[in-house]
Amino acid sequence: MAGLKNIKWKKYVSYVVLAAATVILAVLSFAGALKSSDIYLLEKVAISIMLAVSLSMVVGFLGELSLGHAGFMCIGAYLGGKTAVLLEPVLGEFPTLFVALILGGIIAAVFGIVIGLPALRLRGDYLAIVTLAFGEIVRSVFMNSSDESFGGSLGLDTPRFDKEYLFIIALVLVLGCLVVTQNLIHSKHGRAITSIRDNEIAAKATGINVTKYKLIVFCVSSFFAGVAGVLYSYSNYTVQSANFDYNYSIEILVMVVLGGMGSINGSIIAAALITFLDVKLQTILTGNLAVLQDLFYALILILLVIYNNAPALRGFREKYNISKLFARFKKHNPATVKDDEAKWDRVPTKIKMDEVLSVDVQVTSPYTPDKSPKEEK
Repeated sequence: MAGLKNIKWKKYVSYVVLAAATVILAVLSFAGALKSSDIYLLEKVAISIMLAVSLSMVVGFLGELSLGHAGFMCIGAYLGGKTAVLLEPVLGEFPTLFVALILGGIIAAVFGIVIGLPALRLRGDYLAIVTLAFGEIVRSVFMNSSDESFGGSLGLDTPRFDKEYLFIIALVLVLGCLVVTQNLIHSKHGRAITSIRDNEIAAKATGINVTKYKLIVFCVSSFFAGVAGVLYSYSNYTVQSANFDYNYSIEILVMVVLGGMGSINGSIIAAALITFLDVKLQTILTGNLAVLQDLFYALILILLVIYNNAPALRGFREKYNISKLFARFKKHNPATVKDDEAKWDRVPTKIKMDEVLSVDVQVTSPYTPDKSPKEEK
């Protein structure tokens, strides 16, 4: 029991909430209470959360601006789809998914290292331009591929995974992504990574291998982007390179920025919210009103960014935040207040603190003047 009290439960809130949500949604799915549209929404939410959390490692904790996250996702999507086409008739659905997830994640991580070696020596806008160019190159390569290899400009036709199980598998993989990310950030390596973000010159001066830690973060982030791409290929019937353009990379970056730089829980909430808005706007705005989707989407994002960052709304945010609202509903019970273990009547001492002590003070100075300066005058 003493060990349970010393656990910092705030670090594990996201684990508990996500695991509970996965169990509840799985039960509802098996009971037939979820619609096909709801299942598809949950798949997209899980993919977006994995992308946002993985990019948050680069942007939020490492402090580097990357605009090529959709490129790593594109690699995983095409390789996962091709693996499903080739191996599913032989191995079956579940073994093929397992092989595709590993293959797509590892190859995306390898490309992350290959691009990271020269690119991570750059900083700021230069790194953003290089990663953006990488994403566009990857997209162009798959777009200009032959129809027999990756489908060319029409895209790659992929088999659809069972809807009842795919979103559950995706949520479990998101939980694994959270475990890896938080354990890395809260370790000594995570402290080295955040020190690079705060001051790279000071980090180098203290002996931190900056290039090594940048490659580690870029590799892990690329791996989970590739895994998200594999899930995307199994969630859709066709993988088209046009869906992985720079706009999608910016959308993932918006999720990270909106949730708060360096906040994993914030990235999760922002990814789920933006994906929900995107899907619902696609459903509501149909026909001629479809042109208004981007307008409403951008307007909602602008309002959310203003609310989170406007100095004029700071007092409102502090007064009506979630923790303050929960504190109002929580009743104060005086019986739960513990006594101070360091009170004077509890601390064992050699002398009782309620005793009155007297000390005789004597002057021990060897020189005592007989007369004051006034008496001499």
